[in-house]
Amino acid sequence: DPSGDPSQQEAKQREAEIRNTILAQVLDQAARARLSNLALVKPDKAKAVENYLIQMARFGQLPGKVSEQGLIEILEKVSQQTEKKTTVKFNRRKVLDSDEDDDY
Repeated sequence: DPSGDPSQQEAKQREAEIRNTILAQVLDQAARARLSNLALVKPDKAKAVENYLIQMARFGQLPGKVSEQGLIEILEKVSQQTEKKTTVKFNRRKVLDSDEDDDY
């Protein structure tokens, strides 16, 4: 919302800076690169992983910097938690077709 309150925009910017700072502290370079690539393709999933990492960091559950392999494991864990059953439902509509009856 570009026409939004400037103080709100500043708060969002500060929050983003804090997130990036925390992520820089808990991820090694390769893991950060992988996460930024993920953010380009699947922003929602990247956000979920970022939230997970930040939460773990706040509670002191991260032993050190997370490697790329560690990030992959976290990604799989987050994917399993957020996995939804996808169903495809075909909705066939009857379309009025003037020559439909003429085929017999």
